[in-house]
Order: sequence, then C-alpha cells, then structure tokens
Amino acid sequence: MAFPTAVNSQITDSVTQSNVEVLASAPATALAMLYEAVASSLSLAAQNAVSNQQNVNTLTEAVTTKCVEKILGA
Repeated sequence: MAFPTAVNSQITDSVTQSNVEVLASAPATALAMLYEAVASSLSLAAQNAVSNQQNVNTLTEAVTTKCVEKILGA
C-alpha cells in the first residue's frame, strides 16, 4: 500500500487480488459468451434451412402432382 491505513494490510491485499482476478477473467468470460451466442445463431440458421427445405419439398411434390394431372388430362 502507498500509505498506512487502519485496515490490516493482508485484508486489503486479499480484496485487491480478488478484484484483479475478476478483471482478469472478464475477457475470457466475454469471449465465451460470444462463442455461445454465435453457436446458438448458427444452430438456428441450420434449423431454418432444414425447415425451408422441407417446405420446398412439399411444394415440389404438389406441383409435380398437378403437372401429372394436366399431362394425363384429368
């Protein structure tokens, strides 16, 4: 400490060290949260792609059925 205080120096050192630990872990925590957000976004994008493909397949089947009906003159 730069100047003497009424508080025990071991206590102030302990508090200082815990504050340093919290500040030192902040970038890693932020990066972990970013990775989690990106992973969640990518999984939602994949889920939307699958859903859209299923809808296109259903539409394609309906169009094919209608074309076959027209070809057969039904």
